[in-house]
Amino acid sequence: MFQSFESESDPSKGAEHIALLRKWLNERGLTGFVVPRADEYQGEYVPPRSERLRWLTGFAGSAGVVLVLMDRALIFVDGRYTLQVRDQVDTAVFTPVNLVETPPDAWVKANLGKGARIGFDPWLHTISEAHDWRAAAEKSGAEMVAVEKNPIDELWADQPAAPLRPVEIQPIEFAGELAKDKLARLAGVLAREGATHCVLTDPSSLAWAFNIRGSDVPHTPLALGFAVIAAEGPHLLFMDKRKLPIEPEAYLTQLADLRAPGTLEAEIAALAAKGARIALDPKLAAERLRTLVEENGGKVLQLADPARLPRATKNEAEIAGTRAAHRRDGAAVVKFLAWLDAQPTGSVDEITAVTRLEEARRQTGEETQRPLRDVSFDTISGAGPNGAIIHYCVSHATNRKLGDGELFLLDSGAQYQDGTTDITRTVAIGRPTDEMRERATIVLKGMIGISMLRYPKGTRGCDIDVVARIAHWKAGVDYAHGTGHGVGSYLSVHEGPQRIAKAGTEKLLEGMILSNEPGYYKAGAYGIRMENLILVTPAEPIEGGDIAMYGFETLTLAPFDRRLIVAALLSSEERAWLDAYHARVLAEIGPMVGGDVLKWLEAATAPIDQ
Repeated sequence: MFQSFESESDPSKGAEHIALLRKWLNERGLTGFVVPRADEYQGEYVPPRSERLRWLTGFAGSAGVVLVLMDRALIFVDGRYTLQVRDQVDTAVFTPVNLVETPPDAWVKANLGKGARIGFDPWLHTISEAHDWRAAAEKSGAEMVAVEKNPIDELWADQPAAPLRPVEIQPIEFAGELAKDKLARLAGVLAREGATHCVLTDPSSLAWAFNIRGSDVPHTPLALGFAVIAAEGPHLLFMDKRKLPIEPEAYLTQLADLRAPGTLEAEIAALAAKGARIALDPKLAAERLRTLVEENGGKVLQLADPARLPRATKNEAEIAGTRAAHRRDGAAVVKFLAWLDAQPTGSVDEITAVTRLEEARRQTGEETQRPLRDVSFDTISGAGPNGAIIHYCVSHATNRKLGDGELFLLDSGAQYQDGTTDITRTVAIGRPTDEMRERATIVLKGMIGISMLRYPKGTRGCDIDVVARIAHWKAGVDYAHGTGHGVGSYLSVHEGPQRIAKAGTEKLLEGMILSNEPGYYKAGAYGIRMENLILVTPAEPIEGGDIAMYGFETLTLAPFDRRLIVAALLSSEERAWLDAYHARVLAEIGPMVGGDVLKWLEAATAPIDQ
């Protein structure tokens, strides 16, 4: 199984761990310390060794930051984790704060006293983050102090070792472009921008540029490392050779000079001393890299990671692969949904649902000779009130039966070598209430609105996020998360820079893949989310129109629960979209299933008015 159900969060250790940290700070003349949920690569998923925030607090979410002072400690999380954080941390020790309403730097500016000295690990904060912390501290008369050694690493007695799992080559049939050509493209960008080098710090960019994959972090096929790309001359790849089997090592040696990870600082300092102009992405690169360059006489060019947009705009091979992956994944999800519908009410629990879905994905992959490599994130399997926890992660301690008259929210995804998937369906267990059906239809209307949208070149995610919320706002409700995130090609299920959200300022470009997932959550009662992945494509021209338009192709293929749809609340255009989508699901997935599953699918995809 790919997902563990053992909860590693232990709120009871919070007071003990924070006492150790405060003692460490006091011995060094510091009055506070910042502990982000981050590693030196600034990725969403971190290896067990880098789960410093969880060790300190017990919080297991994928985003958050703790500010520890001598008299208090605050844990900042976004709306996804408002409920989860209170379940996982000792609130007598850590005070939860909504980081959207009160960003950490705003709190510091308003509350830190003159003379405060706040420590931070410059490897765990981006250049932009460090700048914001410093600016906020200075406004209050405080000082941010970079530490050479992270105190958590010194205090964590049984801290896991760094991962050393083997690297593999991503075949050209899935990558669609040779690594040497990608690297040449990146070198050309640097030359045009006046940079001599850039440091690739995002492991997804490293994986894309070199056509490699790994398994150093959960659920995302990344090989952790850094690369220094040169506008002219050899590139440098910093990766532990113990992760490189014979073939990958020989392959990578042709693309770059291999270096031990421990030599990165010395190599960058040496380049800087020769006057190098080194590009660093301020939103991705660690603050430590900036100081290394500048303190050794080099020049930092704050430029966006040159691999991010090429990686986000998928080529023909990547698009073909993701379509194929979604057909297989759709067949697996349909098999699971048919099985779930056949079970006696109340006989299935959240963990059983997760394991059964994983089995369906594994079996379907084996049947098609495209095996399931991993789940793309820990499955969110929330029954009843657990579904209202936006990023709920089931454990043996929280496992719950799917009860009669409840809703079951299932958000899951898979990693196949030809594509990454992410799908959410909300299912009625027994008879849903009228309120549940009305709210579910509102969510569906938002998802369909995005799916049908046409928009001109240059449109950004923030320009269309409101489309998914129109029906919500008319009903006086909303949801506390973005409408969509970018998705990689056998890479991160949460890929940037593209997103559909109020803060989504990146233009939507042809070939980008995003999620489309509005929701509704009633605390203590139920949660609803409906999610498909969508691909940015040129739209069919309209007679009389005079500008090129773009739209979305839906990639995900699985039916929505008809029991939760109030057809009268859908417009004729929305009903037509839904019927056409369900007809397509039957046409593409039907040949991949048979027997009772096919009969179930035929009923599940029937026209909505039937």
